[in-house]
Amino acid sequence: MMNKKYLAVALASLAVVTVIAGCGSSSTDKKDAGAKEEKVLRVGTEPTFPPFEFTENEKYVGFDMDYSQAIADKMGYKMEIKSMGFDALIPALKSGQIDMIAAGMDATPERKQQVAFTDVYFRGGYCVVVRKDNTDITGFDSLKGRTVGGQIGTKPVEIAKEKGANVKQYDANSQGWLELKSGTCDAVVIDNAVAMYFMTQGGDKDLKIVGEPILSTGSALAFKKENTELLDKVNKAITELKKDGTYASLYKKWFGKEPPAETK
Repeated sequence: MMNKKYLAVALASLAVVTVIAGCGSSSTDKKDAGAKEEKVLRVGTEPTFPPFEFTENEKYVGFDMDYSQAIADKMGYKMEIKSMGFDALIPALKSGQIDMIAAGMDATPERKQQVAFTDVYFRGGYCVVVRKDNTDITGFDSLKGRTVGGQIGTKPVEIAKEKGANVKQYDANSQGWLELKSGTCDAVVIDNAVAMYFMTQGGDKDLKIVGEPILSTGSALAFKKENTELLDKVNKAITELKKDGTYASLYKKWFGKEPPAETK
């Protein structure tokens, strides 16, 4: 009887040691896994906006993609791209689905009420594009009553509506070019840099830019207002990229010229 009692106690003690050892091992594994976990910068974009962002050979490319990657590298983060409709970007940012918007987004007063922006990295404008045989539309002031295509959620659409146009809105800029060429709309309103890039890629065969562009407030990267820590890190990385010449190099690569003084 006594031997059985001592045997039972010994076995119970061994079990306790085993459980404790097992718990200790699990805790260590978790710490090791946590130490190796990469920091990720989830970047939201709408990839039909060349030269800012577009798809080439099944990869997302463009100024915003290179710029975001340079920022992530400078901070020691891994970058993940999340593609979505332009009008879905701010809701996705506010709900925490993405950490940053890089989509040629203008830092308008209306958007500043919803999100926080970095300094402007590109200052452009908005223009009107028509077919080459169109002599009636000469700019924004002649859009009244016309059927005009524009990307949903963008400033050019807002301006066209103010000018009295009947605006057809779509998710991707590529749809606007197709509709303009097929004659289902009279004009397309779009970011001037995007229109100029499209013309250099063969668009000028059938289309033309008319009138003077309306200047924009400038494009910037956007963040959730509450995420001040990440915004500060990105602003610091941007400052370093400007000092080491990376920003100027990327700007020239995608826009063909040196950045203006106000964005340097």
